[in-house]
Amino acid sequence: MFINRWVKSKILLFLTSKKSAEFDINNTKNVLFLRYDRIGDMVITTPVFRELKLAYPDIKITVLASKINQGVLLNNPYVDKVITNHKNHFFFDLPSLVWLRRKKFDVCFEFDHSVIPHAIIRLKVIKPKKVISIKKEGRYGISGDELLMYDIFTEKLKKRHFRDIWLGILKPFNINSKSNNYDLFLNNQLKVEAQNFIKQYSSKFLIGINLEGAVSGKKITINQLYEICEGLYKYDKNIQIIVLSAPNNFQVLSQKVKKMALHYVEMSYRTNKILSAAALIKELDLIITPDTSIVHIASAFNKPIVSIHENNKYSYELFAPTSKLSRTVFSNSKNSLDGFSIDQLLSFGFELINLIKKG
Repeated sequence: MFINRWVKSKILLFLTSKKSAEFDINNTKNVLFLRYDRIGDMVITTPVFRELKLAYPDIKITVLASKINQGVLLNNPYVDKVITNHKNHFFFDLPSLVWLRRKKFDVCFEFDHSVIPHAIIRLKVIKPKKVISIKKEGRYGISGDELLMYDIFTEKLKKRHFRDIWLGILKPFNINSKSNNYDLFLNNQLKVEAQNFIKQYSSKFLIGINLEGAVSGKKITINQLYEICEGLYKYDKNIQIIVLSAPNNFQVLSQKVKKMALHYVEMSYRTNKILSAAALIKELDLIITPDTSIVHIASAFNKPIVSIHENNKYSYELFAPTSKLSRTVFSNSKNSLDGFSIDQLLSFGFELINLIKKG
């Protein structure tokens, strides 16, 4: 076991070794961001692109995004180019990584808060002059500051939301952020599609319920959905519940919602793109969700939210809703949503419905 750990530590040190580049970041002309993970992670990073671009309008910003989260950046005026990356398929990505290497980036921002081999390998290929990341705890007995690939580590501030931790990564550029709001840019077609859908419920209080997210185990079951819908309707007969779904689960969930036979519950239209779902969320009055991606999308429009979170206050601190009006139900488990209280969720729902109606 010790020998195996020693070997891994030597490989890690080798991969992260590099010759120091003589470059003043004040002369930065082009930057690359590594953000090829989940939708929510990209949403909470959008303030970083905006604040850097506003402070330095001439800097060209490229983002290495995932197939899943790149849609968040559609229409974003602060990002000049988006390249698709596939985290677990290095050789598939190699042509695009070589292309990025030829761009000779002045600075690369790497957003992982721990030592991640796939990020290190990509940095090794791309070879930016300077690499900035937040302080890392290390791996295989190697501390973060021993990883010579990284030129600057910014502090991972305690008791802070990840959006503010990520904004802190701009500190080497002496940027004082004017805003930490998220950015989602909807075109007119998406807006009209959402508005046309909700026209049929013009006099109703619209509640969007999302059942699941990207992380396994974080979901509301169909039986729980039924109980939640009944409870909300008993409290307020003027509600209309819209069930939100990822495209890959739309057909199955549509059938289940239909079998519920509740006249005040309907599936949303099929939202094949992230911003299509965002456009609909923007038109709703209240969002209920166990998924932090939907939490962050709703927060981008300051929508009232009832979120469901595992019983992990540290994780909640990092990914909490940022809407001015939100409540969170915590489960009994640190790693799943098992045992969350539907009664408490309904109580929070009733409270927010009253507050919203009072303005």
